[in-house]
Amino acid sequence: MSGEVPLRRSLLLRLLALAILIAIGSIAATAWLAVRTTTGAIRQEQGQALADDARIYDTVLAYAATHPNWDGVDAALRPLAQDVGRRIALTTDTGAPIADSAPGAGPLPTTSSATVDALAVDTALMPGTTPPTGGDGGTSRIDPRTTGPYLLPPEERAALRDRAAQAVQCLRMRAQIDASVVDGPTGRPRIDTPGTDLADSAACVQLREDLAAHTATEGKALAQLNALVNTCLARRRLPAVQVDLNWTWTRQPAASAPDSRSAAGVDQEHNRAVSACVGTSRREQLIPYVAPAATLFVTDPGGHPSTTFDLSPANQTRIVAVAGLVLLVTIGFTVLAGIRLTRPLHALTGAAQRMRDGDGSARVRVTGRDEIARLAEVFNDMAERRERLEQLRRAMVSDIAHEMRTPVSNIRGWLEAVEDGVAAPDRRLLSSLLEEATVLQHVITDLQDLAEADAGALRLHRERVYLTDLLAQVGEAHRVQADRVGVTITVRTEADPQVDADPVRLRQAVGNLVANAVRHTPSGGRVTISASATDAEIVVSVTDTGSGISAEDLPRVFDRFWRAEKSRSRQTGGSGLGLAIVRKLIEAHGGTVTATSTPTQGSTFALHLPPPHP
Repeated sequence: MSGEVPLRRSLLLRLLALAILIAIGSIAATAWLAVRTTTGAIRQEQGQALADDARIYDTVLAYAATHPNWDGVDAALRPLAQDVGRRIALTTDTGAPIADSAPGAGPLPTTSSATVDALAVDTALMPGTTPPTGGDGGTSRIDPRTTGPYLLPPEERAALRDRAAQAVQCLRMRAQIDASVVDGPTGRPRIDTPGTDLADSAACVQLREDLAAHTATEGKALAQLNALVNTCLARRRLPAVQVDLNWTWTRQPAASAPDSRSAAGVDQEHNRAVSACVGTSRREQLIPYVAPAATLFVTDPGGHPSTTFDLSPANQTRIVAVAGLVLLVTIGFTVLAGIRLTRPLHALTGAAQRMRDGDGSARVRVTGRDEIARLAEVFNDMAERRERLEQLRRAMVSDIAHEMRTPVSNIRGWLEAVEDGVAAPDRRLLSSLLEEATVLQHVITDLQDLAEADAGALRLHRERVYLTDLLAQVGEAHRVQADRVGVTITVRTEADPQVDADPVRLRQAVGNLVANAVRHTPSGGRVTISASATDAEIVVSVTDTGSGISAEDLPRVFDRFWRAEKSRSRQTGGSGLGLAIVRKLIEAHGGTVTATSTPTQGSTFALHLPPPHP
């Protein structure tokens, strides 16, 4: 492997790319949410602003339609401005101030909100109104609240009200029509019949005709209007007409169309001219009764137009700058976090490479308590264990060479002596060579058993084993050697315990313990083999009264080729593999081995085996 990681595979670069993607996604999601929320708020505010503007315009227009001038309009503007939270100002067409709800709030904007003219209503600011048609002469743009000379005095209103009440009562009783009285702007009442057209009903006709008759006030106002209209038509050399209260007209009987034109063409041209004259005449008749046209300004308290909602270039630049700052901060923190994260990883990589190159002392410094610190601790522990295993491997190789060198050297020496004629190949020599070969075969067999146990290939032939018989057999097998050195072997069992085990391997394990005990027990000493059973386990113990094992050596007694006596003399010990084989055999049976010892008093090795299955 190469010592350097390619940049495109660098963990720091990946973290940086991931952080940038997350930052961009977060900024985009936040911006989208902010735009959606802001757009909704702006639309809601715009809707409210338009509703407030329409309310302001309607209030000011109503004042203009019902007053001959703007005197006293301040009293109507101030509470309205306070209610909607706006500044309301009126000026003449030349810019002269008429009224201002906040006169000290600074200059007015250059663009006005609307023109207030009761005789030319802005239908866009009047919800529910219909834009005027091209042929009505502007009559539909006159505010209906502009009554002028058509405003009825109280006595005429009362008389018409009585007639309307009689007509309603008649309709309800005779025609079963649900009718009611509604007062118009001039004070003239009219009959309202929702869902019923009175033009198709013949009920109470006389009462309805009496209600429709003109009063003296209306007759006078209509006479004035007709005079104005007919004067306008006369200037155009058109026949006179008679205008009614609903602003429709009829031709006078003497009127006739010129012969040079068709009847349809004359009627169309005459209607357009009449409409224009009616509109002009109505405005001329109402001018003295309405306030003059004025310019309306509706702004926020700071003087800015209330209906302006835009994202200025400065605000756009500010948004981009904030987003860029957030991205830079994210990248900065990611780089710092990535460096702090990759620095210990680089240290671990370097230590692993040094260990690969043979430096068993390679370690990393552990800081903090996070996952990487835990990884460093595990690495150090692995390095220490690897170093110990390497030391054990070297010691084991040395021990194996030592164990095999002695018998091989002896066999070679005696064979060379026979070849040179120095020694005779008698029975004593053959017996010595056989003993050396047996020692060599024993070491090889022990190594083979350990190799099979390490590889998990140690095969067991389990059966029900009675420990009283097995321990008695082991005792008898070692009794001759024990008697030779003056050691007594005793076998003790309680209630003949049983265990599921391979009898050959179990006998091998107990035999190794007994051989070790006899070897390390002086003449006159005693070796006791015992077995006991509980519900949790079966315990087989081998206790001697020998020299014992020191506390610092006791944890190593099961290591391979370990011997307390460093000279490794055959007179004081075996190959050093017996206890290691015992541990592997018992572990293969699902048990454990323990050792306790008191120096100069003896040692006890115990095999803990699982109880037999029912």
